[in-house]
Amino acid sequence: MTPFLATWLAVVLTAAAPSDTTVRTLTLHEAIALAEANAPGVIHALGQQRATAADVRAAYGAFLPSISVSAGANRQLPVQSGQTLVQNGQVLTLSHEPWSYSDGVVANIGLFSGGSRLFALRQAHALAAAATVDVTEQRLLAELAVKQQYFDVLASLESEVAADAQLELADRQLDLSILKLKARTVTRSDSLRSEILVQNGRLAAITARTALLQANASLTRLVGTDYPVTAAAGDSVDRSDFTPDEAALREQSLDGPLVHAAESQLTAARAEVRLQWAGYLPALTAGYSRTGNGSSGGFSPTGEDMAYSGQLRLAISMPIFDQFQRASLTTAAHAALDDAAATLRDTRLAALESLAQSLGAYRSATERAALQAATVEAAQEDLREHQEQYKVGTSTMVDVLTSEAALVQARHDLIQARYDRRIARAQLEALIGRSL
Repeated sequence: MTPFLATWLAVVLTAAAPSDTTVRTLTLHEAIALAEANAPGVIHALGQQRATAADVRAAYGAFLPSISVSAGANRQLPVQSGQTLVQNGQVLTLSHEPWSYSDGVVANIGLFSGGSRLFALRQAHALAAAATVDVTEQRLLAELAVKQQYFDVLASLESEVAADAQLELADRQLDLSILKLKARTVTRSDSLRSEILVQNGRLAAITARTALLQANASLTRLVGTDYPVTAAAGDSVDRSDFTPDEAALREQSLDGPLVHAAESQLTAARAEVRLQWAGYLPALTAGYSRTGNGSSGGFSPTGEDMAYSGQLRLAISMPIFDQFQRASLTTAAHAALDDAAATLRDTRLAALESLAQSLGAYRSATERAALQAATVEAAQEDLREHQEQYKVGTSTMVDVLTSEAALVQARHDLIQARYDRRIARAQLEALIGRSL
């Protein structure tokens, strides 16, 4: 690369890269894509997937013969003057030691190994399938984590809007109290209480902004970017277009990624048991070797007058006693098989338990969100009427404060109900392995 091209690329990349302090807005889909690409768990699972794929190729390679080639040349020192060498019927007098050459080809293949190669191949396929399932599982876990944090950012954004609205109401109430105090229709206590409302509103706004900054920092870590990110405000609109079908969700949860991972581990454990039993059977191997030796008065890569010989070997071996090593490995394999079977059973029960919990949480949060939305509307209307009555002197500051406190709490409860519903839906999606 020329210096000019390198400088040009550096300028372009610097201009295109966002500043470390510039907050970028991400949609939920973009955040999930970044998290799946950068999550350490996903990267580790992909590495395991590549490693198990290589193990499958090696298991197939065990059925092929092994071939090795060797070649060598040497000359003994020091030189013995007057040494002779017979070559092609002629006696040669050498001024240096002759070169000795050797080469050879060796091939070996296992004809029978008690089925261990076949069982090893099955085990490799099972582990590769488990690694593939683990990649899916890690991606779902990364997706669930980023969804939870994304929804936390959305809740913080909604809390910030609610805090700003609370501060705006307090400012208007303070202005009204000051006007009424000047008109001597209220006491100074009303204006002081209004100032307290303003301070509380400012504190709520500061708290909401601090929570938003912290939520953005956590989201940035999950998506793995070197610049801060936040959630898109448009995604803060709560959507409730999902009607759960418990029977369908039950079948899908029993066919989810967690159950698939446990099933893959059970299959691998069964293959390991078969592989260990193969160690009790005899093994039959065959081999062929062809070697050549010769010497030459001068250095020659191919040698001269090479004498070749071939050898065919057929061997059978039967393990008799190995200090109980096979028994130990077989027992361990059976224990691992029992453990995998128990894990699969527990995983299925855990999936049903998680389904019941997440489904119950979703339904509860949906009902709470609907009730809190109605409560917010009622609290807003109640506060408006008390403020109008306060203007004409038929309501007290205490009534206004009570109504405003009820509105603030109703907004907080509505935000929490929406957050809980989003989280419950995300947990259901992670459980069944697909979007709802």
